[in-house]
Amino acid sequence: MRAQATDGPLLRNTAFRWFFTGRLVSLLGSAMAPVALSFAVLEASNSAGAMGAVLAANTLPLIVFTLAGGVVGDRFPRRLVLLISHLGAGISQAVVAFLLVSGHYHLWSLLLLEAVNGTLTAFTTPALRGIVPDLVGRERLRQANSLLGSVRNATKILGPAAAGVLVATAGGGWAIAIDAVTYLLAAGCLARLRPSTAPPSTKDSPLADLRAGWTEFRSRTWVWLIVACFGVVNFLQVGIWRVLGPLIARDTVGETAWGVVLGVSATGVLVASATMYRIVPRRLLAVGQLCAVALAFPLLALGLHADFLWLAAAALVSGLGTGVYGIAWETSLQEHLPHEMLSRISSYDNLGSFVAIPAGQLAVAPLAASFGAAHVALTGGVLCAVLILVPLASASVRGLRHG
Repeated sequence: MRAQATDGPLLRNTAFRWFFTGRLVSLLGSAMAPVALSFAVLEASNSAGAMGAVLAANTLPLIVFTLAGGVVGDRFPRRLVLLISHLGAGISQAVVAFLLVSGHYHLWSLLLLEAVNGTLTAFTTPALRGIVPDLVGRERLRQANSLLGSVRNATKILGPAAAGVLVATAGGGWAIAIDAVTYLLAAGCLARLRPSTAPPSTKDSPLADLRAGWTEFRSRTWVWLIVACFGVVNFLQVGIWRVLGPLIARDTVGETAWGVVLGVSATGVLVASATMYRIVPRRLLAVGQLCAVALAFPLLALGLHADFLWLAAAALVSGLGTGVYGIAWETSLQEHLPHEMLSRISSYDNLGSFVAIPAGQLAVAPLAASFGAAHVALTGGVLCAVLILVPLASASVRGLRHG
């Protein structure tokens, strides 16, 4: 695939338009899946520990196979990698939906299927980051990331709220079924992209490819420093938000309101993404890192047992901040890293960012049992805010320029 014209509306680019459409339909279903799965497991097991185990089962294979996913994303056509991974995700989610809808829930079966989904994601994420420059070219990366970020979070506005309603009425399995269908539709869109005729970027062995990616990753202070800090932030934030969040919300604001809160957060990210299409900070990464501090606000609200309005307000501000950060990080990587190594470096980013998440997902339930869920959420929020600010002490982060 080759980037098309650089002038005019970005969606006139045929390849990007098909890719954009595929992401739209896939993310529409995926926005419903976390809420549906969380409450479906809680309903079936009434155990925060079981929910943490299911979430960890998804994340562990993502960690194990993410480096392999980076090598594959640089050695093979990224379109093909994404096509296969989306087909696999659609099939596995369809099986999850069948088990939940038919009442044949068993913890081991969900653990296995979520492990399959995590494995597929390990190959999807590096290819997604690497394919965007193939489609639009370097000079339109920020705009492309802004559009993709907008659609990603626009789907999260209605998706979690709809999932909350479905969980309360029909059960979470139906939301998972919708996710399965959208994965398959997205695969159809990806199939419309023209196959790349470019040869593999390297003829070295996979191990040599990994070493080359590692050398490039560790040679850039701004990359590894942010990844290291966010590795700890994700340990805290993901475990608290995904495991304790629904648990606290069920006792305070309710399942449907929790879905609305997630939708409000997505609204904030959508507004930020749309704004970033036009606004071009010269020190894009530093601005994004500062805005990312807002990620801690909803944890603080949970810890303080805030009512629905305060929790929603915290989620909105968090969405605004993390929306700016997401585009800043994606664009900075795509602009300043070698394109032929982008998937491999992205895989090291994913590994560092995700490696501690399963431990966080498994640890929060016993920590909450010992110290109280609210106390764990409050402490985690404070630590997240401090850790996100740490990279700004580095001149390589503050001085990185956009464009």
